[in-house]
Amino acid sequence: MIQWYEFTGVLGGTIWIWAVNILIYKALAGKLFSIDGYRYVRSLKIVAVLIAIPVIYSVVRYYTYEETPAPVNIAVIQPNIDPYNEKFSGMSSDSQLQRILSLAETVTDSTTDYVVAPETAMPEGIWEEDLQHHPQVYKLKSFLEQFPKADWVIGLASNKFYPDSNIRTATARKFTQEEGYYDSYNTAMQLSVDGKIQLHHKSKLVPGVEKMPYPEIFKYLDAFAIDLGGISGSLGVQDVPSVFSNSKTSNIIAPVICYESIYGDYMSKYIRQGASLIFIITNDGWWSDTPGYRQHLKYGTLRAIEFRRSIARSANTGISCFINQRGDILAPTKWWTPDAIKSTLNANTAMTLFARTGDLIGILASLGSVILMSLFFLRKKR
Repeated sequence: MIQWYEFTGVLGGTIWIWAVNILIYKALAGKLFSIDGYRYVRSLKIVAVLIAIPVIYSVVRYYTYEETPAPVNIAVIQPNIDPYNEKFSGMSSDSQLQRILSLAETVTDSTTDYVVAPETAMPEGIWEEDLQHHPQVYKLKSFLEQFPKADWVIGLASNKFYPDSNIRTATARKFTQEEGYYDSYNTAMQLSVDGKIQLHHKSKLVPGVEKMPYPEIFKYLDAFAIDLGGISGSLGVQDVPSVFSNSKTSNIIAPVICYESIYGDYMSKYIRQGASLIFIITNDGWWSDTPGYRQHLKYGTLRAIEFRRSIARSANTGISCFINQRGDILAPTKWWTPDAIKSTLNANTAMTLFARTGDLIGILASLGSVILMSLFFLRKKR
């Protein structure tokens, strides 16, 4: 019913629901209370048209939409490591990586293009300056030597050192026992068999856990961040999201970390950089067995429709799956179960209207709000 989101994004749906509800109210009020100007039959006709046109278009679009063949073979890993009791304490980072490697061996073969592992799959906080020589990165490279066509896309906690304290960011942390500053990041990494490393830093952060407001002014608020066992306080961010290229193919990947997947406008920045596939890596175990991880999954289906991009989704636990360009969820894993799945997805470089414009409706609505508030105060003053 929402295939038309490729034109408007989800805020088009917000306007749709808003307008339909107002018109239904007007129809009922006119019928029940005989309010002047509230015409029952006319309002119902408008409601019927307003519902029918988008739905009919969507049904036709859904059943006639055909993906352009551009196959990419992807393996997705769900290690199922308890975020409260194992991931950041109780289970070593090496043991966690070994579980991921063991699962990956069951679904990776000579045709695999990507192996996708979840957010903070390597949680110990690796210095970015030392990534090339880190023992866990060596293990990932050794795995790729068996499958040289494949690249890893995997999450890690990383740190970046600032040798010059004058160029540090507002989120930089001071060493406790020595001079100097560093940033901590929630990071996605692409690793190739030749050792090439590409990084993306999560920039849409979870409020109260990964981000405190206005760190350049209220740095002291970091002490009040909620500590769930991993990295907390104000993490570092980057102004523009990174995309991952591949020297073996023409594919460009949008590496989306957890909470970033709920922001359609933010994700359009990946698409405008040429991303032809979306990889969502997440750690949905924080929600335990509640509607949270299922709702988070459904945001991915919205992004698939808005951009007409296939999605590979790797959750530490929750639901790992593949999503096609119509928003269908394929091969979903079970909750709280270690698993590994593989599929062939089609890459796509065509640009939807929403991908080109971003959240234009949101910008216009914000501007309209400012104008209406201004008019309200001017009228009240008069």
